[in-house]
Amino acid sequence: MYSKTSEVKKRMQKIRMMSYFIEATQKIIEEQGFENVTIRKVSDIAGYNSATIYNYFENLEHLVFFASMKYLREYSRNLSSYTKGARNSLEKYLNIWSAFCRYSFERPQVFYTIFFDKFSCSLPDIVEQYYEIFSEELGEHKDSTLLMLQKKNIYARNKAILEDCVAEGYIRADDIDAINEMSMLIYQSLLSRVVDGQASYNADEASSKTLEYLKRILISYQVDEKVTRAFEN
Repeated sequence: MYSKTSEVKKRMQKIRMMSYFIEATQKIIEEQGFENVTIRKVSDIAGYNSATIYNYFENLEHLVFFASMKYLREYSRNLSSYTKGARNSLEKYLNIWSAFCRYSFERPQVFYTIFFDKFSCSLPDIVEQYYEIFSEELGEHKDSTLLMLQKKNIYARNKAILEDCVAEGYIRADDIDAINEMSMLIYQSLLSRVVDGQASYNADEASSKTLEYLKRILISYQVDEKVTRAFEN
């Protein structure tokens, strides 16, 4: 009994300490920008020695990855407002992308970190840990949020949505991998260019370009002009 109680206390202590550092990092992102997050600033705001951070996070990138979850939550909580009026799987697919582009191009560095940086393959595990720390953030959207993020990476999530388009006859199952790869390469390339300052698109412009290219990909792989007719209706 004592051992079990001791383990629970240790776990609660770890959660509490991680929350201090994550919240401090989020505060810096909000007030000073993503690029201005440093270990020293985080430790000063959290009120602990810099070395303490490394007891809970591998490095600054790892900590920033946790802090970025807040912005993914905003997207997931509003996703239903984009998809509820969709008339078919094709429209739902593009509406999901519309929402994703809107939020990601408003905070390009954050979303690049989540989906394409060092810890992106660990997203499901980090999501689980994050919501253990900040369980109140899930609210009534708990199931939809976790389901959306349970796939290992962004490629798997997009492929899962495309499979509905196959089921409704818009595209062929044999083409789904090619469509998925091209779509993700376009999105990643545009996001990367915005992050690196190679493109001066604002969020609306970057979103519009991405969606236009995604539509062209779907049209090029469509079955019996079904995608073209759906876009015309």
